[in-house]
Amino acid sequence: MSMTDFHVYDTTMRDGAQQEGLNLSVQDKMHIARHLDDLGVGYIEGGWPGSNPKDTEFFALAAKELELRHATLAAFGATRRAGGNAADDTLVAALRESGASVVTLVAKSHDRHVELALRTTLEENLAMVRDTVTHLIAEGQRVFVDLEHFFDGYLRNRDYALEVVRTAADAGAEVAVLCDTNGGMLPHQVTDVVGDVLASTGARLGIHAHNDTGCAVANSMAAVLAGATHLQGCLNGYGERTGNADLVTSVANLELKLGMPVLPEGALADATRIAHAVAEITNYPPSARQPYTGVSSFAHKAGLHASAIRVDPNLYQHIDPALVGNDMRLLVSEMAGRATIELKGRELGYDLTEDPTRLARLTDRVKELEQSGYTFEAADASFELLLLEEVEGSRPAYFEVESWRVIAESTSSGSARSGAAAEATVKIVAGGQRLAVIGEGNGPVNALDHALRQAIEQLYPDVTRFHLTDFRVRILDQGHGTDAVTRVLIETTDGKDTWVTVGVGANMIEASWIALTDAFTYGLRTHGVERAGV
Repeated sequence: MSMTDFHVYDTTMRDGAQQEGLNLSVQDKMHIARHLDDLGVGYIEGGWPGSNPKDTEFFALAAKELELRHATLAAFGATRRAGGNAADDTLVAALRESGASVVTLVAKSHDRHVELALRTTLEENLAMVRDTVTHLIAEGQRVFVDLEHFFDGYLRNRDYALEVVRTAADAGAEVAVLCDTNGGMLPHQVTDVVGDVLASTGARLGIHAHNDTGCAVANSMAAVLAGATHLQGCLNGYGERTGNADLVTSVANLELKLGMPVLPEGALADATRIAHAVAEITNYPPSARQPYTGVSSFAHKAGLHASAIRVDPNLYQHIDPALVGNDMRLLVSEMAGRATIELKGRELGYDLTEDPTRLARLTDRVKELEQSGYTFEAADASFELLLLEEVEGSRPAYFEVESWRVIAESTSSGSARSGAAAEATVKIVAGGQRLAVIGEGNGPVNALDHALRQAIEQLYPDVTRFHLTDFRVRILDQGHGTDAVTRVLIETTDGKDTWVTVGVGANMIEASWIALTDAFTYGLRTHGVERAGV
């Protein structure tokens, strides 16, 4: 099946934007549209021109500045109002004037929605569909029709739901999209309904699935296997309530599992980058466990798995991660055996097979540290420093810590005083010098960060490029109350790469200091900085 025979239709910027807390600016939409075009989707739904100023502005700007290589921009809108004419309807006019060559109309196909939501008759609803479709086609636009609440409407009144499909198709709509708007269907139901609609109407059908039963992608696959040739979805499964069908998961299933080339050749290999780039724009962190593109999608923790992967990576992976632009990861943890440590070492450029004793010692040390609260599966940088310490006999040392302390202040009312709420003093030896520096911050960890930076940045100016991007604290033995052991994970970036370090201590500040010094040490090493001596 060619790409022209099958539509991949993205609705991230319209239906996906209805997700709680997600708010896209016009420029956000421009960036997302370009990423979607890179993915090679056939259609990008840009929004609903005329319904709000932002979407109207987007289509105006897109007409001037958005150059798409693969995709066609689609405008979303509704059929004309009851009792009127499409030619005179202001919202239909906004669709005409949007500059989009494709219009996707939402139409009612559930009889009770027609009567209660539109407050009109079933016959008038059919006239609204017919009139709007024929009018827009006459104006030179292609038309798709989204049949809202179709599956629920079909189960309640099959004959009327089928009649809406026939009306849209007879009026010239290229696709009648069957929408599981409430997301309540299961795959076997979708298979039966799509098969019946196709046999009864002969119309070209599409699928628009929501994930309220956790079956959005499965329902989309069922619809395609039953004969639908138009697939709608959102990047990262965005959408209201539990979201829409994840477009990348759906497309990857079609290409890699069903052998249907629905994207340009090689485009799927960019899927992980694009999914994560769009997540940055929406400010919604991508799910680590997202199929195909999640950072944990091809992560292996159990020692048994690692032993098998050492022989053949495909023994515990359903595809080669590179097909979707992802990577295999080996997680170092208390569940890891020697095979995991060996493979992780090889991944980092160290062959540990030549020294079984060292490999066993490192494995035991990892398990011992994890028993005390460390976690290396989420802190690759700290593990690499531990590996270096074992392989080279010592950990990279850019500075030697003599002592540190933190003072936090508050007013008599108990609130932190205005300005710097904490003060840290750090004493280190670096480059043959003893340095004592005071740093201020809006908390103890921030103050320590500032003090350490000030102490070493003259010797190691690269640290000015390091920025803490995430800080996570976990109390490990909560039954001990304030005396509990604390674990801290710190994520750091230099603007290009990101690394995570871990620290464990009797309190949050001690654990943070360990993770913080690891973060600076790892960053300086990866930047190839020469040690000034301690």
